[in-house]
Amino acid sequence: MHPFFSCLLLFLCLTTAGLAQDDTYGIVMPNNASTRANCQRCLQLFRQKPKEVQFSVEKDENNILWFVITDKRWFEQMFQQSGDGIALDIVNKKRYDCKATPTEAKQIRGLLQKPVYADVLRRGLKPYENSFRVRVGQLPDELQGQTLEYNVLFLNNRHLCMYYTVYNLEAYNWKLLDMGVYLDTITFEKAEKAGQELVSKSYKTLNFRIPFEKNKSEYLAEDIRPVYDSLRLTDFDIKAIEIQAYSSVEGNLERNIELQEQRAASIVRALQSFQEPQIETRVNSAENWVEFLKDIQGTPYASYRDLSKAEVKNKLAGPDGTKLEPILKNHRKALIRLSLEKKSSYKTMTTQSLIHEFNAALQNEEVIKAQEIQNLLLGRVRDKLVDPNSLKELQIPRQENYADFLNNNAAVRYLVDQAYLIIAYNELEKLQDLDSDNYKIKYNLAALKFVIWKFDLQPVDPAAFLTQIRTLRSYDIEESLIGRMLTNYYIIQSEKYARARDYARKDGVVRQVLSLLKSVALRDEDYLSMAQYLTYYSDMEQATALIEDRVNRIDVDEDLLFYYLNLTIIDDELTQTPEYRSIMLNAFNRNKTRYCRLFNASNDGGVTFQLLEDDYLRDSYCENCENGE
Repeated sequence: MHPFFSCLLLFLCLTTAGLAQDDTYGIVMPNNASTRANCQRCLQLFRQKPKEVQFSVEKDENNILWFVITDKRWFEQMFQQSGDGIALDIVNKKRYDCKATPTEAKQIRGLLQKPVYADVLRRGLKPYENSFRVRVGQLPDELQGQTLEYNVLFLNNRHLCMYYTVYNLEAYNWKLLDMGVYLDTITFEKAEKAGQELVSKSYKTLNFRIPFEKNKSEYLAEDIRPVYDSLRLTDFDIKAIEIQAYSSVEGNLERNIELQEQRAASIVRALQSFQEPQIETRVNSAENWVEFLKDIQGTPYASYRDLSKAEVKNKLAGPDGTKLEPILKNHRKALIRLSLEKKSSYKTMTTQSLIHEFNAALQNEEVIKAQEIQNLLLGRVRDKLVDPNSLKELQIPRQENYADFLNNNAAVRYLVDQAYLIIAYNELEKLQDLDSDNYKIKYNLAALKFVIWKFDLQPVDPAAFLTQIRTLRSYDIEESLIGRMLTNYYIIQSEKYARARDYARKDGVVRQVLSLLKSVALRDEDYLSMAQYLTYYSDMEQATALIEDRVNRIDVDEDLLFYYLNLTIIDDELTQTPEYRSIMLNAFNRNKTRYCRLFNASNDGGVTFQLLEDDYLRDSYCENCENGE
């Protein structure tokens, strides 16, 4: 896919200042009377521009610079008269070298290129993949091999009316809210970063916190026993443990991280001593700047929020560290998430032995035993330890009494591999004929129909489907699950309207989605998906509002945290606030490489390196990213 569509490129209108070069090619720079008189049409077109109209500047392998746009009609409206045009300002990242004296803020930040005007623009605009493009310049020889960005000057009657800095908002293909499938209970699919695969989990999960004593790094079984006993794990084994370990902010960073990793490892060893099955482990360690900056509000130390990290650490190395210990002690802790799976006496059996035991149990009408064995087999299929085709060996009578067993098999095959979608859907339709009031089958049919509708695999009547979803309220199905389905229904409708360029109806349906989200319980991955959905339709304001309350938590999902930064870091008023500094420090602690990459060029995985025009962000970058190296 062309890069213009693999990441969403947006533009930030910046205020005018002085000029960095003398040759402006006859462009008239803004002044009140002249700008008002000559820029009315340009400004009006920008105010009326549909959010779906996007544009960018790209350089090809021959160093030709192209202006790329998704909407030919808007382009032609913008460039009608002979003095309407585009000029590029090529900005070099060297301008922001941390070791150099900051450069004075200017309107033209780099090397201004000769404008291209309406006659050439309209004549040269040609179809290009799913958009249109026109040549607007050639990269100068002296800038080849440099890290560059391309700002766009929009001209009317040779007057500068709009100066735009391209920035890159990392965007992904948004997903529907996960509706899961009904097995014995609802089972959700969770994306985990193991390669690029989707790993399905349905384990019970528990979350808890363990405080750390100052300078203590070893936690023994007797230290953890009260916690373990309180979890009442008699019927469960710990399958996986995820630990987010935090130190207080005083002291040496490397020593703090080392101490937290030792603490986390000792907790894992202590928990492992209570069971034989090996526990999968993931540990992250960081200094707890988020809660430190929050907790010093309203204290005599509130001014620390304006200091650099190094300055704060120097202060805490003296008497202030002792005085602040009542606050600091609360910041040393581990946030622990356990994934549990039910214990079973059949767990050590081979898959073939389990299949044999299952078939014998059903023949003897030992239904509870058969359920336990099938759940074990389904778990192995979900974990991709067993081929889904092995489920065909389960001899389940096609009778109403066994509909749940048949439903489990069909649903899991789809959950593991969506290539089974149509096969699973057809099987569930047959099961519905067998057991017409089985709410699990009805729920799964609706969940699978969403995928069929989204990808146009079979005809779906939207009105009839909406009735089908609402009818689920007559069965023993949680209202929150139906709410997720209704949200997904309007999400897909908005996509259909957008494809038809019916933007007014699309916007109306998006408003319905936002209204439904207020009453649907969301996880961090849901918030991320919905923020991406809103951003996909260029509604950054609503996307930001949706997630801003989530990102102040120390345990916020990393992807959600960085997505928020992408959405907001160009807001120079917001970035000056102490609250935003706390969010940025949390991001740095969670993933230093990813944080520093925000300041890369917009065509190299960053938002834009021109964020460094802001003194506050430049100081943060130079402090946290090893002087930009």
